[in-house]
Amino acid sequence: WGVSLCLGLLPVLGWNCLHDRAACSVVRPLTKSNVTLLSASFFLIFLIMLHLYIEICKIVCRHAHQIALQQHFLTASHYVATKKGVSTLAIILGTFGASWLPFAIYCVVGDPDYPSVYTYATLLPATYNSMINPIIYAYRNQEIQRSMWVLFCGCFQAKVSFRSRSPSDV
Repeated sequence: WGVSLCLGLLPVLGWNCLHDRAACSVVRPLTKSNVTLLSASFFLIFLIMLHLYIEICKIVCRHAHQIALQQHFLTASHYVATKKGVSTLAIILGTFGASWLPFAIYCVVGDPDYPSVYTYATLLPATYNSMINPIIYAYRNQEIQRSMWVLFCGCFQAKVSFRSRSPSDV
């Protein structure tokens, strides 16, 4: 949060191109060097997240394997929960990359003379990424699915049976 605040305050702190239009980037009033710094920060953060999620997945799989050895078998519910948790992490990371990657690349290769609609077209998915994550988690959680079914389709009898799940199944 602190790093985000500092990066967001760069234009206010004087790191802007208001006095030199040639130094402007595709994201006005940021200078080209600032946008390059932001793009490099994105790539670094994305690589760190990718590494951490891979490590988390390794730990989860190792833990599931240890449970299987202790119980002499891996029950179907443990396997499904582990697989669903790993796939949820993959979806979250993939969504983050798909949302921010076009903007980060455009900031590096874009030209300030391009129409500003290109900047907005790549920035819009990036800003919606934080809004998409709760939807992904909600879609992956069967309790929330059941609540949404009752909320929106409560007038119909549900033919789908919902089983109770633990928080680790998300």
